[in-house]
Amino acid sequence: MTSTAVLRAIPAGLGLLMGLAASPASAQDMSAMGGMQMMDHSPGVAPSGMMILPMMKNPMLPGMLGARPKVSTFMPGEGKDINTLPEAKPRQLVELKDGDTLSLTAGMVKRTVNGKTFKMYGYNGQYPGPLLRAKQNSTVIVRFTNSIDLPTTVHRHGVRLENASDGVPGISQEPVGPGGTFLYRVHFKDAGLYWYHPHVREDVQQDMGLYGNLLIDSPRPDYYSPVNSEEVLMLDDLLFDGDSLVPYGKESSPFTIMGRFGNVMLVNGETQFHKQANAGDVIRFFLTNVSNTRTFNLSFGGAPIKLVASDVSKFEHEVLVPSVLIAPAERYIIEVKFDKPGEYMMVNKIQALDHMMGEFYHAADTLGMVMVDPKPTAQDQSAAFKTLRSDPEVKADIDRYRAQFDRPPDKDLLLTVDVRDLPIIVMQFISIDTTYRSPVEFTDTMADINWISTGKEVRWILKDMTTSKENMDIDWHVKQGEVVKVRIRNDAKSFHPMNHPIHFHGQRFLVLATNGVKNDNLVWKDTVLLPVGTTADLLVEASNPGKWMLHCHIAEHLEAGMMALMTVDAN
Repeated sequence: MTSTAVLRAIPAGLGLLMGLAASPASAQDMSAMGGMQMMDHSPGVAPSGMMILPMMKNPMLPGMLGARPKVSTFMPGEGKDINTLPEAKPRQLVELKDGDTLSLTAGMVKRTVNGKTFKMYGYNGQYPGPLLRAKQNSTVIVRFTNSIDLPTTVHRHGVRLENASDGVPGISQEPVGPGGTFLYRVHFKDAGLYWYHPHVREDVQQDMGLYGNLLIDSPRPDYYSPVNSEEVLMLDDLLFDGDSLVPYGKESSPFTIMGRFGNVMLVNGETQFHKQANAGDVIRFFLTNVSNTRTFNLSFGGAPIKLVASDVSKFEHEVLVPSVLIAPAERYIIEVKFDKPGEYMMVNKIQALDHMMGEFYHAADTLGMVMVDPKPTAQDQSAAFKTLRSDPEVKADIDRYRAQFDRPPDKDLLLTVDVRDLPIIVMQFISIDTTYRSPVEFTDTMADINWISTGKEVRWILKDMTTSKENMDIDWHVKQGEVVKVRIRNDAKSFHPMNHPIHFHGQRFLVLATNGVKNDNLVWKDTVLLPVGTTADLLVEASNPGKWMLHCHIAEHLEAGMMALMTVDAN
């Protein structure tokens, strides 16, 4: 990775740029090192209804003090008395049998986060939504009711269900308006970990609490190794300005360049995760990243981590890893062994790029803690943990496609961006800033620039390099049963390159190679992280008929157009 010394060459040009743009106003801007000054109006809303700049840690660009996103503000439950709302409850486990009907309601709740109470959303009044557990090959009916103040749908991420129940507005169904209902039929074809969330204004609804997990059990009793306990964790963040939540955009999303990074980390909706264990315990963690844009790098205070499974299957063989890199919408199943008594911090440890100063810095956010008691484990699973198992069933499933691994790609997709009409100083800064391109943006260090960018100025693009079609003009038609090799390249030379977690609805795929290096431990996926400058070859099994979306799962990138279609024509 580029060294700090190389990066320090960037601010020289940036300083010249700032000098040319300097003015009394911009000098005042640069003095606001501790944050942006708030105007004396109602929290988060200017008299015109335009947004007010949230408090930022980084110095802002000259001339940016009066800059605003070109959208008015939105917060859930505007005009509704918070005292009339039910108190949100922690999620509950719901075990579903084949043929069961589940009633699921998206509603308004009163929820306390970081010591402050807000009007937010919840499924069945819970945060996260109910943890749904069912058996592989079972089918359930979901009777959904929309009781929030926006149209919505429910998408089951990664579940290879019938197209009519995929929950995509304008593609598989019409949005469910406030007070409306919809009936979903959900078949669980694959064992593993999945999740559900809206597919209308995800940047608002998902961020405000509409998400929940689906845990689908294999009929194989030995599918996973024996462990002492299990934890299902949903990783998230929320963006605060002091004691207030930073408002959303009504007409369009702000933060469309990098996505809306939060500054308060959440695990299962809480600011701290706590777990008691005994010395020698092995704990299985089911991890889901439900944040708008943040990629987590998770570790457990040096405790050994075994990587077991990801989105739609187990890995061909288990491996030990120092940490787990998990992008928005991805899932990983890991096992962690806590050998000695003490406090093991669950930490998001990252290396970030300060775009203003052109320097890397290290940061670590503590998401929770596993407190290990000196009392020895009741059942020693050391032998099972040390055994790095291979899964013959997964390998046999993948073996059917190995003959197609080395053939040329059928589809060639470029990830890029079109940015226009932002303030001139912002456009100039971005041009200089991208002298170096951070492979993964782990946090927001150009927050004022990111904040003012909306879907009116930023269009994120999926471009078919064969037809030159972009975004929703793309509709690949393939026959059911076909195997499609897709090459995806994240353009490092775009105006502001950014990592992208790309998700395919309704199908599963293998990541065959990254930057020409073959993957020697395959797993069925539905979401893949493309760092800046990366080329990935995917083998997509088009087994599920219907019209399906593929898109970036950074919520603000999706809202800024980064989505296309793949139609699987039934035989």
